Amino acid sequence: MTDYTEDAPLPNGRLTLRIIPTQADCNANGDVSGGWVLGKMDAAAEDTARMISKGRVTMVASEGTAFLSPVKSGNAICCYTKVKEIGRTSIHVQVEVWSQNTYYDELTKVCDSTFVYVAMDDNGRIRQVPQD
Repeated sequence: MTDYTEDAPLPNGRLTLRIIPTQADCNANGDVSGGWVLGKMDAAAEDTARMISKGRVTMVASEGTAFLSPVKSGNAICCYTKVKEIGRTSIHVQVEVWSQNTYYDELTKVCDSTFVYVAMDDNGRIRQVPQD
């Protein structure tokens, strides 16, 4: 079990995706590729947006991703999502990525970003997000 102090930051949001990258997901330095991490962030945010929209969505923007620390192969990647805003047709989802050392259960924040999705109908046209 993780031993957090009161000053230690904690993930913000719902654990939406947890995956352990392999050597194939790493760059030449042995760290997990930033592009791979961004792809997992998109998948986690899209899952959240689909639940809110009750259907198909498409990403239209991602806002300000800055990587704070590298991720070593073998550490789990944990994506936490939180809905920031729901518009008439759009959903803004904040994603935090944390690296988890699976031997010691230590969490280190890797990055965060906001992804913007619009709700789509079956014909690929923008539709309203249900307001229930």
